[in-house]
Amino acid sequence: MDHLAVANWMFATVHRDEDTEPADYPEAVPRPGGDSASSAASSDAPFADLSQAGEERVASPAEIVAFLSSPG
Repeated sequence: MDHLAVANWMFATVHRDEDTEPADYPEAVPRPGGDSASSAASSDAPFADLSQAGEERVASPAEIVAFLSSPG
């Protein structure tokens, strides 16, 4: 979860007009590697599993483009 998105949601919630509908809580953004890799692998998302045992790996240009062009 993006901490900035949650902070923006909190700010908007606290400073909204009383008669306004509350904002929806932000959804987690899928990212290559990390905890969301298993859920990304099960869907049709173009993300590769970047978690390699004991190795750090840099995302390829194609993986970066796929991440930045994903909706959400």
